[in-house]
Amino acid sequence: MLPICSEHTTITVGGTNGKGSCIALLESIYLHAGFRVGVYTSPHLWHFNERIRFNGSNISDADLVDMFVAIDNARTDITLSYFEYATLAALVYFSSLKPDVVLLEVGLGGRLDAVNAVDADVSLIASVAIDHEEWLGKTREEIGYEKAGIMRVNKPGIVAERDCPKSVINYAQKVGALMKRVGHHYDCIPGEVTWNYEGANGVMEELPIPNFGGNEQLTNAAGCVAVVEASQSQLPVSHDALVMGLKNAQIKARSESRKINGVIWVFDVAHNPAAAEALSNFLENHPIKGKTIAILAVMADKDLKGILEPMLSKVDEWIFTHTGDERCATTESMQDVLPHNVSSTSFMNINMACEWARNQTSEGDRVLVYGSFYLVGPAMTAVGLYSSSS
Repeated sequence: MLPICSEHTTITVGGTNGKGSCIALLESIYLHAGFRVGVYTSPHLWHFNERIRFNGSNISDADLVDMFVAIDNARTDITLSYFEYATLAALVYFSSLKPDVVLLEVGLGGRLDAVNAVDADVSLIASVAIDHEEWLGKTREEIGYEKAGIMRVNKPGIVAERDCPKSVINYAQKVGALMKRVGHHYDCIPGEVTWNYEGANGVMEELPIPNFGGNEQLTNAAGCVAVVEASQSQLPVSHDALVMGLKNAQIKARSESRKINGVIWVFDVAHNPAAAEALSNFLENHPIKGKTIAILAVMADKDLKGILEPMLSKVDEWIFTHTGDERCATTESMQDVLPHNVSSTSFMNINMACEWARNQTSEGDRVLVYGSFYLVGPAMTAVGLYSSSS
C-alpha cells in the first residue's frame, strides 16, 4: 500500500496557460513565509527531476528511483501511464517529507487528470483557452468544464480568467465550491512599477510585479494572492513574506530574455494561440532596432496557424526545426502554414538551427525561440545558457 496522504494543505493549479507561473509564485511566497513546500509540475525543460521539488530543490536521482521501485512493487498488474507514474512518485515523496503545503500542477484538463485524484483544499484556474481540443473539446465552454473539475465542495476555487466561461461558473455552483473570480471578488490594479490587490480583506498596495513573462503575469499574481488570502487561516503569510515571494519568484522560459554577444535571445514555451498572443504582446512592448529571427518547433496536434499568426508582424525570418520526438510537427507542415512571401529555413537539428541563427544575427538583432518545452530547453543548452552541472 502506497502512503500518498499526509496532513498538509493541498493547492491544485489548473488552466490552459499560466499554471507554471502560478506554481512558481506560490512556491516562492510560501517558502518566504517559512513553510515546508512540495511542488509537482510538468513538463520539464532539461531533467525529469525538475518536476518534483521540495523546499526549492529537485528530487535526487536516488530518491526518484526509490519512488518508482515502490510504485512498481505496489501496482501489481495495474497499468500506469507515464504521467500517472510521475504523479504517484511526487505524492509518495511528499508523504515521507511532511510538507506544510503541496502545490500540484494539472497536466491536462483537470477533471480526469491524475492530479485530480487528490482533493484540493484550494484550487486555482489560471486561464481557459483553446488547446488539446481532441481531449478537452472544441470550445472554451467545453474546455472550461474540464478545467473546473479540480474544484471541491465548500473549498475555495479561485478563477484568474477574466472572460470566465459559464461552464466554470455552473460547475462551481453544482459542486458547491466557494468560487472567487477576478474582476468580481478580487482584482489587480496595475501601476507603473507596482500594482495593488483588491480583495476580501481590503487593498494591498505597491506589490511587486513578477520579474518574468509579460502583462498576463499580473493577473496570475493576483490569482495567487487570492489563494494566499483564502488559505490564510491554515497557512498564515505576512505582508512582508508576500512581497518578498512575489519579488523573488523565478521560472524559466516565460518571455525570458538573455543577451548573447549583443543579440537578444527570447525563450518562451508558448505552444498554443493564447500563449502566442501573449508573447506577441511582450515583443510589441519590447521593440528592437534590428531584425527578429524566430526558431519554432511544436507538437503536431497543436494549432499551427494560431501559434504562427500572432508573430507574423514581429518576425523577419523563420527557422523551423524538430525536437526529435515522434509527436513533433514536421518542418514541412509548419512551412505550409506560413504565407508564401515570408522567408523560412528548416533544420532537423535544434543545435544547427541555433547555430544558423547565431551566424545570421548581429548586435541589435533578436532571436525568438518558442513553442515546445522540448525545443526551448535544448535550445538554451545549445547557446550555452544551461549545462547539466549548472
